[in-house]
Amino acid sequence: MSMFGITQGNRATGKQSDPAATVCRAASKRSQRVSGFAPKSFSVVQVLCVSIMTLTLAGCATMAPRYERPAAPVPAAWPEGSAYQEAATAEKPLADIPWQEFFVDEKLRKLIALALENNRDLRVAALSIERSRAQYQIRRADLFPQVDASADAMFKRQPEGLSATGRADTIDQYSVGLGVSSYELDLFGRVRSLKDQALEQYLATEQARRSVQISLVSEVAVNYLSLAADRERLKLAQETLVNQQQSYQLTKSRFDAGVSSALDLHQAQTSVDAARVDIARFTTLVAQDANALSLVVGSPVPAELLPAALSENLTAMKDVAPGLPSDVLLRRPDILQAESLLKGANANIGAARANFFPRITLVSNVGFGSDDLAGLFTGDAFTWSFAPRITLPVFTAGANQATLEVAEKDRDIAVAQYEKAIQTAFREVADALAQRGTIDDQLAAQQSLTDATAESHKLSQARYERGVDNYLQVLDAQRALYSAQQNLIGVRLVRLLNLTTLYRVLGGGSE
Repeated sequence: MSMFGITQGNRATGKQSDPAATVCRAASKRSQRVSGFAPKSFSVVQVLCVSIMTLTLAGCATMAPRYERPAAPVPAAWPEGSAYQEAATAEKPLADIPWQEFFVDEKLRKLIALALENNRDLRVAALSIERSRAQYQIRRADLFPQVDASADAMFKRQPEGLSATGRADTIDQYSVGLGVSSYELDLFGRVRSLKDQALEQYLATEQARRSVQISLVSEVAVNYLSLAADRERLKLAQETLVNQQQSYQLTKSRFDAGVSSALDLHQAQTSVDAARVDIARFTTLVAQDANALSLVVGSPVPAELLPAALSENLTAMKDVAPGLPSDVLLRRPDILQAESLLKGANANIGAARANFFPRITLVSNVGFGSDDLAGLFTGDAFTWSFAPRITLPVFTAGANQATLEVAEKDRDIAVAQYEKAIQTAFREVADALAQRGTIDDQLAAQQSLTDATAESHKLSQARYERGVDNYLQVLDAQRALYSAQQNLIGVRLVRLLNLTTLYRVLGGGSE
């Protein structure tokens, strides 16, 4: 009603500040001349023109709530304490370093490239982007009229009883034209809100693809390192078996000579059998690791790209600078994806609100019609039709209100999911930093333990050969050394995996 007042006020003052008002007034006068009278109330054409003016004044506005990014429910700084190192400084964030620069192992680089080309999860993510893009284009197309060309022909015979001339007639009709069918004037932003929601869905799928790529790069590195560690463990078990067999033969010779007891001989046999058990176990793990690597790469892995053992040259980076949480977390693709979904849910509220207001749809057609095909484009064959329609919801049994409540709750759910994504990301980075702060000390301690255990084994073996100690001391030293060596491989693996994890949780590998 206020827009009606604006239109009348412009007429009174003679101002023509709005081009839409001029067009509407002209159309209204033409309609009055055609009908032969000037109605006191607004005609359909006037209502339509006021609607067009409303659309012109409203611009691209919608009824969606104004979006405001929720505050991050995490501290402004990373945790501090004995488990954390002092934050290092870097020239650029870790997320800006391409994986080709972060990983320096040439075999690993080739495997990552193969995975990015062949992995099915990444392929599905890319196809999802194309689908969302097409869905957005469908919604965007709803903002514009759909113009269809048509050509019709009708042949009809009327009997004498129905004919106006009193005799049977055969009627031929031909028509061609262009028409607009059910074009909605988006006065209250319903179509625009749905288009905005589709756009955010599309942006979310793009961020989802980046998340999949980050996870894929990290997963290839994790499987590669796990295979390398298990191959090194298998090699250690095989070397241990050789040593245990030699020790067993020595003990058997001493037993045959009456120097060693049967207990010593059976204890030596247990060491041999234990090594054989580990060889079988690690052989299985190596095969399973290779299968897992082939799956994530998406194709059989060439033998020349398989690692023989752990390499300390995984990355050229020595120190990792995490940056500030506000900078790191809001750049992670999974968080950007959650925010896009939140924006889409916010836009959907605008569409739900617009359901309470009238919808104006236009149906029009212009063309030529004739009862003779030869005269279709001659003479007075021009035809046109224009049929605007206004639909106002009067009684919907609460459906519109329920739809609005669903949209608002979907927005609230999206807010909670967005905040949870930030909290999860903060925890992942904090855990990786805590491990990073202590892993070097753990590795140094494990290396010292392994060296000391090796020396103890050497001394116990010498004392046994001189008859000072029994074989039980040698057996304990062998087991301690083997366990320390296996644990050293595990700590080295954890250290390399930590670098890969930090690269992933800080958003690296998306490019």
